[in-house]
Amino acid sequence: MKKESTILHIGKYVDPLSDFGFKLLFGSEPNKDLLIGFLNGMFEGKKIVTDLTFIQNEQQGPQSAFRKSIFDLICIDQFGTKFIIEVQRVYQHYFKDRAVYYTSTLIHEQGPKGKSKWDFMLMEVYLIALMDFSFEDSLPDTYLHRVHLVEEATGKIFYEKLGYIFVEIPKFKKPVKDLKTDLDRWLYVLKNMSNLQKIPVFLDKRIFQKLFTIAEVSKLTKEEYMKYEKSLMAKWDEYAVLTTAKKEGKMEGRLEGKLEEVKNLILKLGLSDSQAAEIAEVSMDFVKNVRSGLKK
Repeated sequence: MKKESTILHIGKYVDPLSDFGFKLLFGSEPNKDLLIGFLNGMFEGKKIVTDLTFIQNEQQGPQSAFRKSIFDLICIDQFGTKFIIEVQRVYQHYFKDRAVYYTSTLIHEQGPKGKSKWDFMLMEVYLIALMDFSFEDSLPDTYLHRVHLVEEATGKIFYEKLGYIFVEIPKFKKPVKDLKTDLDRWLYVLKNMSNLQKIPVFLDKRIFQKLFTIAEVSKLTKEEYMKYEKSLMAKWDEYAVLTTAKKEGKMEGRLEGKLEEVKNLILKLGLSDSQAAEIAEVSMDFVKNVRSGLKK
């Protein structure tokens, strides 16, 4: 049988949630106004960014022997506030732990080197995570999570210099007529850009016009196009691996359930192999293997 070839669907605009697309749009000095606009949209006036400096996206852990942290983007604003912007495409079990680890790296590195005295004053650190999946424990209609250290009894923010913004992109489903804020517009663009054929009328701000101009696939060089293709393949491969893992997990769960059911039919009810197989809807061989295991 001839193996079917994978056909990549590449639209008019790059996918901003692919590695290549995100860094093309937001990860270079000439386009830092796009990242500034995005961050200001995320903070909705609670923090105003007017300038940014990109810094290396690789940070050493607390000691030289510790593993290095590699972020998608890391930058610092005019006040010394550091931002980690991370795109996470597929579910990761310890993603929250990873977010805390990343921010702790930026906090630790603020300690002065070679000084005997320090008053421990820290600059602000924020992590913005764009997730192409949903948390298992979040509410169905909640796609935006703003997280700080708070006092349990009052809910009042205890420490303001450390914050997290987690965005569950798949759960953002606002119709166009309900897009009222810049945050709404940015999330709409992130989720839908790669499927659009032209810039929507409601995205009439200069910042979005520039974004769509840069995102045009037809303007990529041959080398950039190949990198984008590779980035899309990586993204879709990750989805395929995750889907397969979920299917295998469900199958394994069903088998474990059948195993326990057959054990109970044999041990508690004393049924024969044929009776147990009929009730549990499994093969005779499956029941015989279970009975053999019980004898051992």
